Amino acid sequence: MITICALALCLLGGGLVFLASSRQTWRRTLLPVAARAIGWLCLGLSAWAWIASAGLGAGLSALLVNLMLVWVSLPYLAWWRGVAR
Repeated sequence: MITICALALCLLGGGLVFLASSRQTWRRTLLPVAARAIGWLCLGLSAWAWIASAGLGAGLSALLVNLMLVWVSLPYLAWWRGVAR
């Protein structure tokens, strides 16, 4: 169960940080700065959950792999949907 929570927090945090960045193409306006802070908080909680679930090395690796998946796939999904500029 903790792994599912860690994955959900990572997806939520990565999505919020992405949507608050200037390079995002999903929305016409950026999310507020508070959304970016909440995203980083979610990523920190996700790191804690991954480490508690799998140990230090495997937990950090799982966090980074999932975060990479989110940050790489969101621009491609925007392009596929026709949202990208």
